[in-house]
Amino acid sequence: MKLLLTDSGVRNASILAALVDLLGKPISEADALCIPTAGYGGPYGDPYGPWQFTSGQSSSPMTELGWKSVGVLELAVLPDIEEERWISWVREADVLLVNGGDALYLCHWMRKSGLADLLPTLHDTVYVGLSAGSMVLTPRIGEEFVSWTPPSGDDSMLGVVDFSIFPHLESPGCPERSMAEAERWAAKIGDPAYAIDAETAIKVTNGRIEVVSEGHWKLLNPAS
Repeated sequence: MKLLLTDSGVRNASILAALVDLLGKPISEADALCIPTAGYGGPYGDPYGPWQFTSGQSSSPMTELGWKSVGVLELAVLPDIEEERWISWVREADVLLVNGGDALYLCHWMRKSGLADLLPTLHDTVYVGLSAGSMVLTPRIGEEFVSWTPPSGDDSMLGVVDFSIFPHLESPGCPERSMAEAERWAAKIGDPAYAIDAETAIKVTNGRIEVVSEGHWKLLNPAS
């Protein structure tokens, strides 16, 4: 897969250009599937957030970018749908737009639905994550981001990439997301990690990592 791991969606021209580059064609010619699942998890989950995301009414631009088509893939219903049907929907999409919310809840449903097993086979698909939708592809999130407790009881994610993400850096609405807190979090994580703000995304193609930013970010625990 080709990855664009954002903090707060496609917020600026640089992130938009990175998305178009990954798609290899204009957004108006691309079919998208949006995955709202993470918005239901955790203590702050409610029906309003997923609706904002799917309808393009949120402050984190994803579904409202002018796609040729946008469909909704709710992971919690997939175990009750014939596998061949929903897999065909995913394979036919040019891009997966994955909502923010609770990363552990999202990870649980990615595994339970079977999407986690399918992801490595989607070589030409672009994956665009928003906050938790980005964090779910990392090795782990750290105890600071645990609110919903999964059956496994730990903070492990899917490990598609080999770095972790500290989102919402210096966000006015998240005073606990300071750089000092990011550095304390990273020290406990131990592995390479990126602290990113709302104007930053991480682009991954064929294992090559590129930070796309019109804001602030920092690589913590860089690999030697």
